Amino acid sequence: MKTSAKVISWIAAAVIVAGAVFAYFKFYFVLGEGVKAGELNQIVYKGWVWKTYEGRLIQTGFRGSKQGPGIQSNEFNFSVVDKAVADSLMRCSGKVVELRYKEYNGMLPWRGMQHYIVYEILSVEDGGSGKTEIPMIVSGEEI
Repeated sequence: MKTSAKVISWIAAAVIVAGAVFAYFKFYFVLGEGVKAGELNQIVYKGWVWKTYEGRLIQTGFRGSKQGPGIQSNEFNFSVVDKAVADSLMRCSGKVVELRYKEYNGMLPWRGMQHYIVYEILSVEDGGSGKTEIPMIVSGEEI
């Protein structure tokens, strides 16, 4: 009877450890980091239970595929955790921005609805004048 209890406790411990490792790699392990640039289309604060900041960046470029040359645009959907960064982005709608992000394998409802989490604004450029502006708040710190 004691050996079966030990076996069950070892199996339960192994299942708990495996679940913790899975949860870490699925939701907290940073799969990639990078920078994206494009025109900031929108940033909104939305959600049913957990309100999160969700944004969309439009990246334009040339298409070099079997369909022939042409212009294509890609959307980069992202979430923002830091309120200060989100507030700065809300003032940049329609401008060309350069954003630093982290990519996660899974989404958490309180972190946002996207796999990509923007945590820093590198630059903001006015679309018409080409003038570069320094953002007021970058990564939660005033500049």
